[in-house]
Amino acid sequence: MMQRKLGCKPAKTLHNQPRLSGLRMMARKAPARLIRDHIDPAPLMLGNDQLGNCTSVGIANHLRATAALGGYQIDVCTGDAVRFYSESTGYNPAVPGSDQGGVEVDVLSMASRNGYALNTGWAYTPAWGTTDPQDRNALALITAGMGAAYLGVQLTQADQSTGLWDTGQPGENIPWGGHCLLLWAYTGLADDDTVTLLTWGMKQKATWRWLKARVTETHGLIWPQLTLPSGLYPTGDDVQRLKFNNELFNH
Repeated sequence: MMQRKLGCKPAKTLHNQPRLSGLRMMARKAPARLIRDHIDPAPLMLGNDQLGNCTSVGIANHLRATAALGGYQIDVCTGDAVRFYSESTGYNPAVPGSDQGGVEVDVLSMASRNGYALNTGWAYTPAWGTTDPQDRNALALITAGMGAAYLGVQLTQADQSTGLWDTGQPGENIPWGGHCLLLWAYTGLADDDTVTLLTWGMKQKATWRWLKARVTETHGLIWPQLTLPSGLYPTGDDVQRLKFNNELFNH
């Protein structure tokens, strides 16, 4: 059985935390379906089977998913994800007890200030913002318009299964822990429709009903250094506003 670690601490809100609500794109109605079966986002494990570094891995896999939408890919290695995990949480490989996971907004803040550096010599700096995790239209808009949604969820023992994640399964009421994963695609917007999540180096299917029950925080990221052919990707005023909100927050 594949080993899987968690590592997402409880959600918190920071002063002047960037928000997505003021962006023009967030006033749209989300696409009714987002089918991406023809695109491989190529998610990687990046050490999340040994460490609670899912918050770092989520950023790396978001970068890779965005690149895949543009028709190319970006190499990220486990060392990159572990290094950023150390930088953003204080994890020290020499001190096993320091593997305590991360707070998503703290990790995103670090990435937006210092960038996400790779062994290849490249460093990518995202701009990010937060929205209501129970706003399904917003979650769908972020996924369609920003490549993927960066989520925090609280998993239960039922979610250790390898099949479709849904509510009402054995172990539903037994907490497992917090985890960071990405929302990548969806077949529709009803409770019974399925979503595709990127986690632990694979695609995981779940229902919207499951996501509604588990999600605790939702964030959107854009990568100003990358470009996408999709007309939904933020441009112009939206990009400038998100950059400004990040600069205001970081200073």
